[in-house]
Amino acid sequence: MEPVTLTTGRLLLRTVGAQDTDAVYAAAQDPDIQRWTTIPSPYLPEHAQGFTEQMVPDGWADSSMFTFGVFLPRGDLVGMLGITMRSLGVGEIGFWAAKPHRGNGYIVEASLAAARWAFTAACVDRLEWRAEVGNHASRAVAERAGFTMEGTLRSAVNNKGVRRDCWVGSLLPSDLGLPSAAPYLPAPEPRT
Repeated sequence: MEPVTLTTGRLLLRTVGAQDTDAVYAAAQDPDIQRWTTIPSPYLPEHAQGFTEQMVPDGWADSSMFTFGVFLPRGDLVGMLGITMRSLGVGEIGFWAAKPHRGNGYIVEASLAAARWAFTAACVDRLEWRAEVGNHASRAVAERAGFTMEGTLRSAVNNKGVRRDCWVGSLLPSDLGLPSAAPYLPAPEPRT
């Protein structure tokens, strides 16, 4: 798939490339990003270059990962957001916010824009969010974006060689008033 650009009232979501390598590298020096995400730590310039010049374009080219840089209109990098395809119709959203831009609702806004795009253009019927237990900032973003928390998965993420428990949540097209690409039959409510 060719990369797409999305806009919101305050943001521009676009693919990143070589011109963004320095900004990605600088933002990823934040200890919180290195702690709570699976990016390498320490995060070196060659990691940023491989991300912007190979991983991101390859993900778009084979439709396995749709990565958006989240930018203010004046060009400041606010954060990164990606949707990785996990199975037919199921994508997993991941994101981080650059430290100076946290607390402004930018990643919630970007998550909703990316979710709408995924549901309407990428045949996604279920968008999952996962974060290591304890990553309260990520959970707050997911909850504000409308994700339903579904529970805790034991030993479900590998962060820098250590298996960790994670929270999981989901967002469905119907949560945003959109139709699904495939029919959905929810489980019946248990009888009491």
